[in-house]
Amino acid sequence: MYTPHTKKDKEEMLKTIGAASFEELVKQVPAKFLWPKINLPAESLDEAQAAARMAGLAAKNCRPLSFLGAGAYERYTPAAVKAITSRTEFLTAYTPYQPEASQGTLQAIYEFQSTVSALYAMDCANASMYDGASSFAEAVRATVRVTGRKKIVYSAGVNPQYMDTLKTYFAHSPEYTYVKVPMNNGVMDQAALPALLEGAACLAVQTPNFLGLIEDMNGVADLVKKAGALLVAAADPVSLGILAAPGEYGADFAVGEGQSLGLPLAYGGPYLGLFSCKKEHVRQMPGRITGLTKDKDGKRGFVLTLQAREQHIRRDKAASNICSNEALCALAATVYSALYGPEGLKELAEANAGAAAYTAERLSSIKGCSLKFKGPFFNEFVLSVPGKAAALREKALARGVDIGLPLAPLFPELGETLLVCATETKTEADILKLEAAIKEAI
Repeated sequence: MYTPHTKKDKEEMLKTIGAASFEELVKQVPAKFLWPKINLPAESLDEAQAAARMAGLAAKNCRPLSFLGAGAYERYTPAAVKAITSRTEFLTAYTPYQPEASQGTLQAIYEFQSTVSALYAMDCANASMYDGASSFAEAVRATVRVTGRKKIVYSAGVNPQYMDTLKTYFAHSPEYTYVKVPMNNGVMDQAALPALLEGAACLAVQTPNFLGLIEDMNGVADLVKKAGALLVAAADPVSLGILAAPGEYGADFAVGEGQSLGLPLAYGGPYLGLFSCKKEHVRQMPGRITGLTKDKDGKRGFVLTLQAREQHIRRDKAASNICSNEALCALAATVYSALYGPEGLKELAEANAGAAAYTAERLSSIKGCSLKFKGPFFNEFVLSVPGKAAALREKALARGVDIGLPLAPLFPELGETLLVCATETKTEADILKLEAAIKEAI
């Protein structure tokens, strides 16, 4: 195993930056976030020996059977997705500033935009964003620019991480106000909307919401428009195989997390922000947009267009300071969506709904457990449990099963509950193993 820096090199670098040791250099980082030193033998190892040693250490990692969701979902990704995205012309492609040399990349982005627009039933989509949270925050920011208002109304069921990201955007602007629409049986209390929407820039809602429950969006857009506000809707793209798309119920901006579309679970990403809107708001879209045009010979071509980003126009006129996109992740989502197609996506969504429903049926039959809410849900649901949810989870983890996310830290009003998720990857045997693990933990 070769490392280029000798002990002397390291000492010279530390001396130059004024640190006595590497430990001193990272002392501001809490110890719990630092990797422990890997216990390697003092003698030199050849490549095969080093690989065998590292494989042995890696085998000690525990990968439990997981029923976690909360915005990041375990799904099966067809092998073709990785095969295509691993091709060098995609894997090594950089920013397509020169269209004459970047037609393949630009076409891939254009197909992605078309896919997102179709999924969300919206007029326009951009080339993607960092993740669902940044898409959500940028959409809300756009409503502030359009309306000139600084009151943001949001459903209590919105992913808490999305709200944290949004508030970070406006952290230095105390004039912005945030008004939460309370829950009624786990979903947005629509009766409270008329009063809360007065003077608002937008209503931001997520469906299925963070608790997995499907919001009833009938008539919501009318209430929002009556107040002179705009509607921002966040939606899981897989759920749109069977649920109404945001454009169908009048959303002005529709966003989501694209991780479900062919991207693996990972420690923090990279994930994929989906961003779409109605045509009248196209100039409010951040980042890049690829357009279809014709060259001087009349042949089809692709170009970057309508870039309201700070690299291309005056900074104070820019819609956003985000200047990048997740092109390779967007390609994976495009390939994944094309492989499934509309009918395949519908079957996938039905499989997810069926797995979650069967899981809920099994777990709610356990003595002391029950569904917290009775409304329709997708992918995940809230389970009330006897005793401390966090303690039950720890006990089950020791048996190799992660039974779900304890909700008390995020939603104290829900009591001792778990957010349990089951996607198409969970078999009947997996679900019965989950049931057994919870029974044993109790």
